Amino acid sequence: MSDVHEHLNKTVVSPEGMREMEEKLLYLITVRRAEVAEQISIARGFGDLSENAEYDEAKNEQSRLEAEILELENDIRNAIVIDDANVSTDAVNVGTVVKVLFVEDGDEEEYTIVGARESDPMSNKISNECPMGAALLGHKTGETVSVDAPDGAYQLKILGIRR
Repeated sequence: MSDVHEHLNKTVVSPEGMREMEEKLLYLITVRRAEVAEQISIARGFGDLSENAEYDEAKNEQSRLEAEILELENDIRNAIVIDDANVSTDAVNVGTVVKVLFVEDGDEEEYTIVGARESDPMSNKISNECPMGAALLGHKTGETVSVDAPDGAYQLKILGIRR
């Protein structure tokens, strides 16, 4: 596995996450573009464009859509796809599942470290960029790390790392 710091300016995704981004891009380009073009066409028919709120809103929606398409294309172009087969369990990294002990209260939890686009805290999928994910990156089983969270720092002991 490559060095953790190599990923800092890249979007890190699983193969599944890459498929989802590509499917969303295809939908935006093929379906949403046509829908927005239709909205603009209909709004044009409402008369004077200088006082046409529907036309303004449709054009704003078109701008938002094009910005989203550009951002997604950029994310896909710069994405690093993490293949499970290449994920080392020697240290916490994107693609690993880490079992931690919250030192203060003795709770144990497992978290999957994922790229920011795939983060889902309700499913214990945490981003490599969030305070906990960033604090854990690169550390090994048995180590204790300090997490600087918005509501105060806390300690985590790494109990295990797996794929």
